[in-house]
Formats: sequence, C-alpha cells, structure tokens
Amino acid sequence: MLFPDVHSAASLTVSPDRVQHFTSDSVSLTCEGNFTEWRVRKFSEDGRLYSDCRRMTGSTCNINTSKSDTAVYWCESGSGEFSSAVNITVQNDGNGPILVSPVHPVTEGASVSLSCSLRTQKILSNVFFYHNDKLIQNDTRGELKISAVSKSDEGFYKCQYSGRESAQSWMSVKGADSSSSPVWLIVGLVCGVSLIIILLLLLYHCRQSKCADKPPDVIYSNIELENFGNKWKHHKPEQSAVYTNVKTGAAEDSLMYAEVKQPKKEKAKKNKGKSSPAADAAVYSEVTSGSSLSQ
Repeated sequence: MLFPDVHSAASLTVSPDRVQHFTSDSVSLTCEGNFTEWRVRKFSEDGRLYSDCRRMTGSTCNINTSKSDTAVYWCESGSGEFSSAVNITVQNDGNGPILVSPVHPVTEGASVSLSCSLRTQKILSNVFFYHNDKLIQNDTRGELKISAVSKSDEGFYKCQYSGRESAQSWMSVKGADSSSSPVWLIVGLVCGVSLIIILLLLLYHCRQSKCADKPPDVIYSNIELENFGNKWKHHKPEQSAVYTNVKTGAAEDSLMYAEVKQPKKEKAKKNKGKSSPAADAAVYSEVTSGSSLSQ
C-alpha cells in the first residue's frame, strides 16, 4: 500500500528504521512535532482503519509485531495535523530473509544502502538484489549501495539468499529539499541590494572627494591700453583694434590666461572723411585652447 509523502510540521519515526520486520519484533512508532494529544492511525491490508494504538505511551506507539500489523501508519495530533505515512511489512516466514530498506523517501543525490537480514543475523555476502523484479546485483557482496540516488532508482526492491526471497518493499525517491530555497533567495536578494547601495555610496564619496581636491578655475589677464591722443579724432579701424590671445588649460590645471594689447598709435593724421562707429570699435580676437601639458 502506497500513500503520498506530505510536508507537515508533524513527523513519524520508526525504530528499527526499516520497512520489513519479523514477527514478534518490538517496533516503536514515535510522533514528533510541537503538538499534543497524539494518536497513531493504521490502515491495514484488509482495508480497515484503526484510530488508536494498543499501547500508546506519550507520543510513542509500541508494537509487538504480528502478521496483522502489516499496514500503513501515520501520526495525527489533537489539532488535526498529520505526518507522512509509512509502510510496515511483517515477514511471516521466520526462516526467510527480510530486506533492510529505509522507511522514508530517499532524497535525490543522497546515498543509500540496502541489505538482507535473517532473524538471527545480517547476511554479509552472496546476496542477490532485484529492482522491479529485475536482477541488478548477483555477486559476493552483501549490500546494494547506491552512491547518488536518482528518480530512476525508485521502485520495488527485494533480496534473495540461499534460494529464499524476502518480500518486496517500495523505495520512494523525492526531489532535493527545496524548503530552504525561499530563505536563500531572500538572503541573496538582500545581499545583492546591500552591495549595490554600498557601491553607489563609494562612487558618490569618490566623486565628492575629487571635487573637493580640485582647485578652482583661475583666470589671469593682462590688459594694456595706450592713449591714442586727441579723443575727438577719428582713427583708422586698425589703430583702435583690440587683440586678444586666450589660452586655456585642463585640470589643476583649469587655468585661463588672457592677454589683451592695443598697439601704439602712430602720429595722428587728419581724416578727410568720417569713419563709421563700427570701424572705430573693431575688436579682433584669437582663442587657443589646449591641455596644460602642452603649454
């Protein structure tokens, strides 16, 4: 009988931790979880549902096994929480072997060992193992070891020794535990956001430091103006010109040098005609920019 595995805060542990048992074995079924008023439920091979354990001590049900104890078991709390179900099989043939296999599903990627045992001893060699009635190991070894369980390993297993076979038991395989994935996702997200904020703060601080260390722009100017004599006389455009030479540099650099000169006036000559105001105020300029390293 197979029941699906469920995720619950309640759990059921079996001691000894195996599916198959011999008659008259002492088996303990213990309910675990932060609950009270535990009961162990049983669904037998003949389809009957039993609500109470015959010998319940606290949260543990103790069974002295008989053939009728072959059933599916699970725990249920007083508040209605219940655990995953487990299969218990009781071997009626006292002389035959039993398969020692895990009660609970095996996680993908985990390792597992299956063995064969007699009532009096564990069989150490010359055991044949079957998976879904197909022989998969027939050498001198006494155990079937699977180093990394995969979904294809799920199925029915049984062992054979000296011509006697055990009952077959189902070994269930579940996916890797993903219950902690949301936690790690949140942690990763928080760390990522924190790292971005730190990087942005460092970048801002770095830029602020560079701006604080950068000297202010300086402009040097040298302006010379010379008298042109009688201010009432008009001059040729070139005599009242202003020549400007401006050089700029970068960095500390962001300096600007300007030199403005007005050439000396030759002896005034009378102009026979009137010059235009635009000509008198003519300004010629040259601006040269370059890096401070080339100056």
